[in-house]
Amino acid sequence: MTSATQTLPDDPDLLKAMLLAERARAERLEQIIKAMQRHRFGRRAESLPEDQLLLGLEEAEQNEAAEDAHHEQADPAERKSRAARRRRNRGALPAHLPRIETIIDVENSTCPCCRNLLHRIGEDISERLDIVPAQLRVLVVRRPKYACRACEAVVQAPAPARVIEGGLPTDALIAQVLVSKYADHLPLYRQAQIYARQGISLDRSTLADWVGRAAWHLRPVHDHLLAQLKTSPRLFADETTAPVLDPGRGQTKTGQLFAYARDDRPWGGTDPPGVAYVYAPDRKAARPIEHLAGFAGVLQVDGYSGYRALAAGSQVTLAFCWAHVRRRFYELAVAGAAPIASEALTRIAELYRIESDIRGLSAAERCRVRQEKSRPVLEALEPWLRGKLGLISQKSKLAEAIRYALSRWDGLTRFVDDGRIEIDSNVVERAIRPLALTRKNALFAGSDRGGEHWAIIASLVETCKLCGVDPQAYLADVLNRIVTGHLNARLDDLLPWAYATAPDLKAVA
Repeated sequence: MTSATQTLPDDPDLLKAMLLAERARAERLEQIIKAMQRHRFGRRAESLPEDQLLLGLEEAEQNEAAEDAHHEQADPAERKSRAARRRRNRGALPAHLPRIETIIDVENSTCPCCRNLLHRIGEDISERLDIVPAQLRVLVVRRPKYACRACEAVVQAPAPARVIEGGLPTDALIAQVLVSKYADHLPLYRQAQIYARQGISLDRSTLADWVGRAAWHLRPVHDHLLAQLKTSPRLFADETTAPVLDPGRGQTKTGQLFAYARDDRPWGGTDPPGVAYVYAPDRKAARPIEHLAGFAGVLQVDGYSGYRALAAGSQVTLAFCWAHVRRRFYELAVAGAAPIASEALTRIAELYRIESDIRGLSAAERCRVRQEKSRPVLEALEPWLRGKLGLISQKSKLAEAIRYALSRWDGLTRFVDDGRIEIDSNVVERAIRPLALTRKNALFAGSDRGGEHWAIIASLVETCKLCGVDPQAYLADVLNRIVTGHLNARLDDLLPWAYATAPDLKAVA
């Protein structure tokens, strides 16, 4: 057998080039391994985005499937064995799906050996999942007219109310457009292309008109959702950019979408989860002050100074986010040797380990464990950070990270004394991600009013998702009830959690 060294060239320059190539390959593989480790073991904020990781895994899985198909084609026994394993592992299909049965029977009911009549002893049943592509249909409404032969009076049943009077779409079709845009992140021009494949010519501007009119009808529900969230004693807040077209300058300007969320499931609270987005043309401190007028309680936020202005003049108490603190030390630790940052991460990781153990327990029990285990960690961490701050350059990134934590220490430690407060604001950060996907695909909103429409519809869609409600069915029903005269005094009946037949109140990760 030829050894590996015998296959190597003797040219030193060629050997150097091969060595450099192998080193580059090894570094790339190490980066991939580290990225996957971050995704598996790191905090969500620093982990590789799941969609990017899955794109890479899809390629590997597709290649593996192609190889398996090749081997199965060449080996009938292997094909039969794999088919049997797939049948065992695929599970049962949902019972509510309609079944279309096909009977594949023998051609002749006589025995091929002795020609006697065969009798049935059983059957094999297999099920496969099929799909009928989305099918458009036309609903025809006929309203007969009647006339009186004596006085010529004409009688006819009134036309049913519609979201768009004289328009083509039903409430269900409008809801489908809204969900496709704000839940599935399909811009309107792509939706128009999808409908065109079925022979339906719907211009993008027509779909935009439907969205705008639906948002106008849904505005009272959105406002009531925000008002209901503000009655909670604890909320999460965050904000993200919303590029908006600025026709006067021929370019886009940067608006803001503020998110206000509630999720009491980690400590077993009974209030349903929800999120309300509010569009603002800027990020001034006056915006959250205006949005949260009347709110009194704990607001869990990142380090944005606008929330401090809110707390300074109201009954709002701020609780800060340890994930943001950790992220600053993490960026320093992964960049190279950073013993202080690495030690800080180790101490913060102990806080998160404690939180993992108590997730889903009652607020009182969480508070008890935090007092017993988390408080000593924090009491040791603060003087340690102050001591290290005095030993390093005050202009360094490490000093900035330490000052960031120490300047917010009261808010960072507030969770220890209240089991209903989370250690971080990841709840609202998860609610921000769908906005980022819509922004990525749609690029910008057409105007400030378009930003408001975005906030209204996205609030209802994301709250539906949090409550386990089908957003398409919900929006179709709410639009129908609004246009048929649902009273504004009964807006509680139109909130997403009112449609949750069995809300899932288990703790979330």
